Amino acid sequence: MVAKQMNPLDILNNVFGYESFRPLQREVVDAVIAGGNALALMPTGGGKSICYQVPAIARAGCGVVVSPLIALMQDQVDTLKGLGVKAEFLNSTLDYDAVLEIEQALRAGALDLLYVAPERLLQQRTLDLLQAVEVGLFAIDEAHCVSQWGHDFREDYLRLEILAGVFPGVPRIALTATADPTTRQEIVDRLQLGATNQFVSSFDRPNIFYNIIEKKDPRKQLHAFIRGSHPGCAGIVYCGSRRRVEETATWLSDHGINALPYHAGLPADTRQEHQRRFLEEDGLVMVATIAFGMGIDKPDVRFVAHLDMPKSIESYYQETGRAGRDGLKSDAWMVYGFQDVAWIRQRLMESEASEDFKRVEWRRMNAMLGLCEVSSCRRNVILDYFGETTTEPCRRCDNCLQPPETWDGTQAAQMALSAVYRTGQTFGANYVIDVLIGKLSDRIIQYDHHNLPTFGVGVAISVNEWRSVLRQLVAQGVLRVDMERHGALKLTEMSREVLKGEVALEFRKDRSLVPGKGSPATGKKSAAAATSAIAAHDQELWEALRALRKSLADAKNVPAFVVFNDRSLIAMCRERPLTHGQFLAIDGVGPKKCEEYADPFIAEIARFGDD
Repeated sequence: MVAKQMNPLDILNNVFGYESFRPLQREVVDAVIAGGNALALMPTGGGKSICYQVPAIARAGCGVVVSPLIALMQDQVDTLKGLGVKAEFLNSTLDYDAVLEIEQALRAGALDLLYVAPERLLQQRTLDLLQAVEVGLFAIDEAHCVSQWGHDFREDYLRLEILAGVFPGVPRIALTATADPTTRQEIVDRLQLGATNQFVSSFDRPNIFYNIIEKKDPRKQLHAFIRGSHPGCAGIVYCGSRRRVEETATWLSDHGINALPYHAGLPADTRQEHQRRFLEEDGLVMVATIAFGMGIDKPDVRFVAHLDMPKSIESYYQETGRAGRDGLKSDAWMVYGFQDVAWIRQRLMESEASEDFKRVEWRRMNAMLGLCEVSSCRRNVILDYFGETTTEPCRRCDNCLQPPETWDGTQAAQMALSAVYRTGQTFGANYVIDVLIGKLSDRIIQYDHHNLPTFGVGVAISVNEWRSVLRQLVAQGVLRVDMERHGALKLTEMSREVLKGEVALEFRKDRSLVPGKGSPATGKKSAAAATSAIAAHDQELWEALRALRKSLADAKNVPAFVVFNDRSLIAMCRERPLTHGQFLAIDGVGPKKCEEYADPFIAEIARFGDD
């Protein structure tokens, strides 16, 4: 039993096994312990959970955590119980007797933390129960779900605004890894957090290497990336449709990569089993739609790949942040093309959202396309999008590692703009390219466009190069895609200046079209697997400790990271503790884990001596 009203640093040391708080954690913890509301924005893996777990242990009463994914509550609670924290969850997976038992523990004041889904929290039975006990705080995780402008809006989150009225004296902390200024303000307003205590950490994820390349043969490109950079590592591959998810998972499996599909159309028991395997097995690749991933606690995901461009930088940032939660080097890899823009446009047009919402989403898509087409540091573009300005190149993205070649594209741009104008601004990219290269199709003859002065004027430029030109013209705001005209390309105010020769344009060369150059080698230069942190003479010990960890986790029926994460195992390899005192000094080892695991790990370490 963890005593209430402990010093926050003592809780961090004695319960979680960490020597010191990360940046901003202590400020958030102090504000909530003092009874204040807070909004905390920290990158995935940046330690958001500490910001509510420590105050929940320190304050009188039980901390109630609102989490959108019941499938992950079990892992979160298992991890806390392994640290000696009294934690439980209430959700639909429990039978009636189990619910009654947990409710009784809550009434008896025997819980530090209770995890609930928003739907469960807002049931009258739950509200009545919480009003009858002492609640120490409310933590609203994945708080961007409350915002209609956010990338994962969920209507149930809107009703959480009642917490301010029903529990006026209970502090509320909203936590998320991703929110632009508009989304932040909506979170504060809807949850009635007040204007103070907004803590925004850096959005930089220095351990993630960003690599974005043009889409040619996406499955083969993906296979080469995984085989070349992360063989045998855990990873997530995001696809835009359920069909593509299943086809890609099957294709990868047929080509020697252990992969499983995950999307909302699969039976619930299949999704649950695939998620369980991903969390518990080493080296499994999950191919999924965005239905998978929010709140994933697996720390050793070494890569996140996208076979289709996300709809916004917010989505991209959130999804790529599921790699490298343990702080070790990881990859964010993506292929993209103009077909992604057309697909996003179609989805927006088919949605029942308001026109204002569609316009905002379209602007966000354009920003995402701009990130893909930029020739400067990608990390700086991401940080700038979230209001964090920096000009120093990061040296941890493909553009920094291998700066793209550029070329004077003014004349090519004028050809493209002229073709768009002379065809009536009513056709999409493929048709415009056919006109430029002089392709005599039935449609072109039907519209008499083979007699235009621009017909065939761009024959010296390949189809793939023209696709790159049109993408970059859209990304730079010289062309726009008309959502209401089936993706027709239209001129903008900037088009006139380019056509008149008043503005010169520079384009990046498609790496796959530059002789002798492809995408940068990510495996050795950017983001090797966790074993890159292991000295050569420690490799055998590393594998032995991983095997021991898995054996202990299997015996408890929990994921391996619940026992220890990779960072703790790496520290054991480096420090080689042989006493309980030395073992307790390992990062991530608290008294509870020392008591439970020190002896078997010390015995395994002793077998290898002090090489």
